[in-house]
Amino acid sequence: MSVRMLPVPDGLDGMRVDAGLAKLLGLSRTAVAELATAGDVLLDGAPAGKSDRLSAGGLLEVTLPEPQRAEPVAAEPVEGMRVLHEDDHIVVVDKPIGVAVHPSPGWTGPTVIGGLAAVGTRISTSGAAERKGVVHRLDAGTTGVMVVAKSEHAYSVLKRAFKERTVDKGYHALVQGHPDPSKGTIDAPIDRHPKHDYKFAVVAGGRESVTHYELIEAFRAASLVQVKLETGRTHQIRVHFAALRHPCVGDLTYGADPVLARRLKLTRQWLHAHSLGFAHPDDGRWVEFVSEHPDDLADALEELREEQ
Repeated sequence: MSVRMLPVPDGLDGMRVDAGLAKLLGLSRTAVAELATAGDVLLDGAPAGKSDRLSAGGLLEVTLPEPQRAEPVAAEPVEGMRVLHEDDHIVVVDKPIGVAVHPSPGWTGPTVIGGLAAVGTRISTSGAAERKGVVHRLDAGTTGVMVVAKSEHAYSVLKRAFKERTVDKGYHALVQGHPDPSKGTIDAPIDRHPKHDYKFAVVAGGRESVTHYELIEAFRAASLVQVKLETGRTHQIRVHFAALRHPCVGDLTYGADPVLARRLKLTRQWLHAHSLGFAHPDDGRWVEFVSEHPDDLADALEELREEQ
């Protein structure tokens, strides 16, 4: 065990303990929450809960366990995962449903990183073994196109591109009802849900989150929209449309109608990463990759069209 003493900087004043300490230590909020629950986080000498608020100038005392040695990522073939492009610097994949991007505690299913290892793709970047090359993520229940860095140079360039918002991220989402206006921008801060840690929500003081959308096709019960993300918060599209009371069809976590989901035979949210464009880390040329709708999402659209 090791003990870290950390003064609270002005920029974290008023922030939750789990969010602020995660920034200071580079840990996940879940890991910090576990430390707080175990009594390993003190704020000005008193035990701090994960949802307590930080005060500028306060003193955090954190007891950290010794880091565990990372296990090599298991090479595991991923059914349905296609490689759309590969060169010395990047590999672009079409991620199927039910596949996480990388191994994590509690996840026992297939991963993109494990699937790439199974087909002999070598990732040569720094960082934890299970997250090498990961520059962005898709939820396990969200399908579509994503890029993984193969070289250290590509990792640095792409991480910076995502941070500076120069990556063009295009999604298709089927949302309940008919958003009004049919083309617009959702600018609402997102943070952890105040009551349910597994969810996110639009909350005052959350992280800046901006979503642009435009109607593609309207049906009786739903609308297919093109979505462009300006920011990339966890569950951003799902949270923003749920906040408008137009949740993604099939997204029961965020309030979707279970009757409509059953009628369309959907077992997950209708959300697909349709396109991804960025400057290639090798020579700067603009490249763009597209993923077509998988069968379950395409079938749901056809069902809606037949009902028109």
